[in-house]
Amino acid sequence: MNYTNPSKTQAVILDWAGTVVDFGSFAPTQIFVEAFGEFDVQVSIEEARGPMGMGKWDHIRTLCNVPAISERYAKVFGRAPTDDDVTAIYNRFMPLQIEKIATHSALIPGALDTITGLRNEGLKIGSCSGYPAVVMEKVVELARQNGYVADHVVATDELPNGRPWPSQALANVIALGIDDVAACVKVDDTVPGILEGRRAGMWTVALVCSGNALGLTYEGYKALEPAKLASERKRIHALFGGSRPHYLIDTINELPEVIADINRRLAAGEMPQTA
Repeated sequence: MNYTNPSKTQAVILDWAGTVVDFGSFAPTQIFVEAFGEFDVQVSIEEARGPMGMGKWDHIRTLCNVPAISERYAKVFGRAPTDDDVTAIYNRFMPLQIEKIATHSALIPGALDTITGLRNEGLKIGSCSGYPAVVMEKVVELARQNGYVADHVVATDELPNGRPWPSQALANVIALGIDDVAACVKVDDTVPGILEGRRAGMWTVALVCSGNALGLTYEGYKALEPAKLASERKRIHALFGGSRPHYLIDTINELPEVIADINRRLAAGEMPQTA
């Protein structure tokens, strides 16, 4: 038996907030601000966005490691935040997140038609998120009510390691019955999510304008002056640089053209691991 390169994509593995739902990725970021606020520690929404894409406990731990935030915590509690403190913040974050997730549950404009088109091309639709399972259950149900149902969903706490580890992406490969990781495309709006796809040996597509990096509503994005949009694209491209995405596009609605190009590259013998 000999190895043969795949000649066509078989699946796309999509992130949720900032990719398919919640343009601007507001649901998780705003709740981090509120959760820290309940401990009288101020965290700006810009700071909260920093580690986006990681599992939520790890996200809080990373925020607590930021010197300025650690200093603010120490002013309130007389010491730097420990892992127990991180868990306390996380335990407050979770009910707030579940309570308010519906506020930012709308599908990204055009996403449903785009995903339907991908399915019509024979692609399976996997998904993973930095949300834990208890939050994902509600996110999935709200998306279903809006017409979107992924073929498989993996929450960050369903495996030992979340992003940027490749575990969630690879769990989709197994569940969807994909025979080669090189036939998969990971789509995400965060650096940890792109690293996840890279480490899983997949093609990777970074979303520049619909997610955490730009951090605007759809209306805010559409209202940007061309010069400002070009400047923001340049900034965000640099932000993603170290994670080496294969493609950078504004929103999921440009994905069909990317899939067509990946199919061309696969047919020519090119593989994501060497691209």
